[in-house]
Amino acid sequence: MNTRTSRCALAVAAGSLTLSLTACGALGVSSGSSEASPTKGNDITVGLLLPEKANTRYDKFDYPIIKEKVATLTKKQGTVDYANADASASRQAEQLQKMIDDQVDVILLDAVDAHAIADGVKKAKDAGIPVLAYDRLAEGPIDAYVSFDNALVGEVQGRSLLEALGDDIDTSDKIVMMNGSLTDPNAKQFKTGALSELQGQVTIAKQYDTTDWKPENAESNMLMAISAIGANNIAGVYSANDGMAGGIIKALKTAGVDKLPPITGQDAELAAVQRIVTGEQYMSVYKPYPNEAEAAAEMAVAKVQGRGIQFDALASDRVDSPTDKDIPAQLLPVVALTKGNIKSTVIRDGIYKVSDICTGKIESACEAAGLK
Repeated sequence: MNTRTSRCALAVAAGSLTLSLTACGALGVSSGSSEASPTKGNDITVGLLLPEKANTRYDKFDYPIIKEKVATLTKKQGTVDYANADASASRQAEQLQKMIDDQVDVILLDAVDAHAIADGVKKAKDAGIPVLAYDRLAEGPIDAYVSFDNALVGEVQGRSLLEALGDDIDTSDKIVMMNGSLTDPNAKQFKTGALSELQGQVTIAKQYDTTDWKPENAESNMLMAISAIGANNIAGVYSANDGMAGGIIKALKTAGVDKLPPITGQDAELAAVQRIVTGEQYMSVYKPYPNEAEAAAEMAVAKVQGRGIQFDALASDRVDSPTDKDIPAQLLPVVALTKGNIKSTVIRDGIYKVSDICTGKIESACEAAGLK
């Protein structure tokens, strides 16, 4: 992936998550501006296509934040037409076609299958509807892309896993890599970033690409890895996201592992935060969803209203997809979430309350972690 030569900060410190336009140079607007759609007023319809429900973030965070931001930017005249494909590429293609038929003004697309959706993106473009890739870089003639720095996500995960293994780490230490779905271009970037940290430091004994990111598929893969390597010979597990980490932990427990190896994750799901508190999961990657969702809403509204200078300010990065080059983008930084910074990240940002995390059996662990 191409990014600006001068990249935005590699990672945000846990105490400074709020991202402003100036923080990543977004106000460094060039004299030119992007080709803009015909100017419209505030009565716009933003089509929002999200990919799946296995990850709770989409319904819980992304959609409501985008909906609220669009309303704010349009004086409550703009609306969001939302559809979730539930991990079905064919269903998402139908949802995209319906939005084209309904003549929405702009589409935010988080693709189930980045390659398969390319024809639908072209149809939208031919119909005069801008398409902004959201969270995952779709193929086809998209107008812009907003996401987190995905290579950095993998780097943070890999680096954290090495830190968890400690100073006596050895290249013979065996780890399992549980990567995401091959249909998700982000998964490849996470993997590349993680490998840049792990290769040469440990032995990657088994590696899997997990169909549809499903926890049950990760569990099945992990059981195969345990059978091949031996449960007691696994020093750590790279899991590309939290849902799969849950499946991995289930597999390890099924195999009779009492002391779990360090396991990574991503998305700061509530169950994962609770596992981090109890020590079952070492870390997750916290991606401040409000920043991403609000940026996407701002870009969509600016694009459809023809405000090219503002659009360029918001999309001052550049990325390449397999089909298109030099795509305007906004890439946001991330944070390694561990037991030590739960308060200064997901609690401080209002993602969860202490009462959400510290329930039932984990209350004593919360006290030990300083959360009560």
